[in-house]
Amino acid sequence: MTPIWFGSAINSFGVRELMNGIGAFGPEPQPQKAAERPVEPEENRVTGFVFKVQANMDPKHRDRVAFVRVASGHFERGMKLLHVRSKKPMAVSNPVLFLAADRELADEAWAGDIIGIPNHGQLRIGDALTEGETLRFTGIPSFAPELLQNVRSTDPMKAKHLEKALMQFAEEGAAKVFKPLIGSGYIVGVVGALQFDVLASRIEIEYGIPVRFEPSQFTSARWLSGPKDKVEAFANINKQHISTDHDGDLVYLTRLQWDIDRVQRDYPDLHLTATKEMMV
Repeated sequence: MTPIWFGSAINSFGVRELMNGIGAFGPEPQPQKAAERPVEPEENRVTGFVFKVQANMDPKHRDRVAFVRVASGHFERGMKLLHVRSKKPMAVSNPVLFLAADRELADEAWAGDIIGIPNHGQLRIGDALTEGETLRFTGIPSFAPELLQNVRSTDPMKAKHLEKALMQFAEEGAAKVFKPLIGSGYIVGVVGALQFDVLASRIEIEYGIPVRFEPSQFTSARWLSGPKDKVEAFANINKQHISTDHDGDLVYLTRLQWDIDRVQRDYPDLHLTATKEMMV
């Protein structure tokens, strides 16, 4: 059974009951899956993973905040943690907690808590932070977009700035950005048509770059995997369909379902997937 509360936040009616209910019925921190082993919340050593990145939360400072779910241990402000992807230590000196638009320094956090780590692009979705152990957390999927459009800057002099903006939104997970092997420009993928308007507005407001989105010849995207030699051979033959995402992984862009069926029929060693595990 699922409890349901009725109330009104604007009238402060039922809010206390809702919070008490969350405290009473909310599940305890659960074990987190990693490629190497399950991570139990009762473990003493701190581990955590980035599940969201948000840029320009404070437009005056061009900040980037990585939201980290603490999976185990007792985190304390100022700790040095291993950034597993780069294999470099990272001093977490200014972690923050958020409540709506307010933020405050987080002096400590426990398994199940979420802290924000301001950074300048070092952290991205899927990254793991530990007290020295090499872990790669799983279960953070990236889904293929349902709508694809070409994006162009109306000011040719700002093409490089547009590239930077698109890569930042891709790292946030706000959109998928693909770079075709043939031709110039970028293809942006989203799951809803309204997202194109939101992206155009954010790019103009946050970067001062007016852009326009144009229809693409492609209708879907699939990540390409398989034996390295066969993947490279396939990509060389089908360059007009091949792009790379912001991580550099190969993506097969399709016009029709027939394109996907053809690959599955003629290239049994290759795999086309609509999701990608964000495990880095």
